[in-house]
Amino acid sequence: MSMLDIRNLSKSFGALRVSRDINISVGQGDCHALIGPNGAGKTTLIHQISGVLSPDAGQVMLDGRDISDLSVSARVQAGLGRTFQITSVLPSFSVLENTAIAAQAKAGTSMKFFGAAAEEAALNAQAQAVLERVGLGDRAHMMAADLSHGELRLLEIAIALAAKPKFLLLDEPMAGLGRTESTALIELLATLRGSLPMLLVEHDMNAIFQLANVVSVLVDGEIVTSGTPDEVRASPAARAAYLGEGAA
Repeated sequence: MSMLDIRNLSKSFGALRVSRDINISVGQGDCHALIGPNGAGKTTLIHQISGVLSPDAGQVMLDGRDISDLSVSARVQAGLGRTFQITSVLPSFSVLENTAIAAQAKAGTSMKFFGAAAEEAALNAQAQAVLERVGLGDRAHMMAADLSHGELRLLEIAIALAAKPKFLLLDEPMAGLGRTESTALIELLATLRGSLPMLLVEHDMNAIFQLANVVSVLVDGEIVTSGTPDEVRASPAARAAYLGEGAA
């Protein structure tokens, strides 16, 4: 059974059609990568899946449930987790507080005072366990503003995991990372993919071919080809659209 089904999703801004009858199915245990040139409509598609934008037509199904009309927060409650192209954390809060707040939101407890989240023992324990999982256990009491860029990316994934998602959307998680940081993040995502299906939007082809079992190429809002990494690597359509004639 598919964990995420995108069915005939379409979106236009005036005369500009940014999503053209897109169909993607991601099963349990899959890492489905979405690649394409800048301006292809990848982030716009992620926005439609996560609820930031409403499609003009089509459906988003999560674990057999139609979530097309749900708000962003309702989709999180339904089990959809997301990271962002630009890191989005609360810099004036600690690493533990950032993660505990996400756990608090999922639990549905009061968020009137953000600081209260770090005072709740159960949330603290849950947040600490997630931080240990992503390799930030020893950074729990640091301010988020003091983390390196690579550590901020790990924190963003911890925040997503703290909400106990069924499915994870990853919007260019390797952006701005050096080789060592990228390697560490690839290793983390590799440990997650078996239990947490994901849709990965990424320009780092090394990450794509290490992590993904299915790759779709998006060009001008349309999927031009899909297949295994090797199939897409060999596809003339993919090479012409994105990978380049010299791709290995």
